[in-house]
Amino acid sequence: MSADYNPIARPYARAVFQLARERGELAAWSETVELLGAVAADDDVHALLASPGLSPDQAERLILDIAGEYLGDEGRNLVRQLAANRRLIALPAIAEQYRDLRAAEEGTLDARLIAAGPVDDKLRERLEKALGKRLQRDVRLSSEVDETLLGGAVIRAGDLVIDGSVRGRLNRLASALNR
Repeated sequence: MSADYNPIARPYARAVFQLARERGELAAWSETVELLGAVAADDDVHALLASPGLSPDQAERLILDIAGEYLGDEGRNLVRQLAANRRLIALPAIAEQYRDLRAAEEGTLDARLIAAGPVDDKLRERLEKALGKRLQRDVRLSSEVDETLLGGAVIRAGDLVIDGSVRGRLNRLASALNR
């Protein structure tokens, strides 16, 4: 899934967020869009949604057959609307943007710490506090291991990327030497 669906997803994420905020249903809609995003992100489902031979009705049935029993009427209506506009493939991006809108509304930020090896809880908590102080938000930091980093870590928090990885340092050094 290398295509960038953010421009397509933006108006839908904003509309769903506005509806959820007006009704005081931010958490309920989070569950809905996360579920739909996860379904559409599945490799097999994504391949079907990307197929030009799949009609909007077939795409709608595909998603509703998988997730329909977990959706309320408004969730099913969202699927119908996205299917009619051939936008179901953007569901993972819609879920991500909704998550970001909700976090901004609540003054929180979900960030990822991508490290070359496992990170202990104390270090993760210190990093959360430091990021929270810098960004003036309540930061929730999840961590994952990426052995291709060689060493160090990368922190992604919204649009902010802090690259302290060995690979990132080597790339910056190579760029400097090539100037």
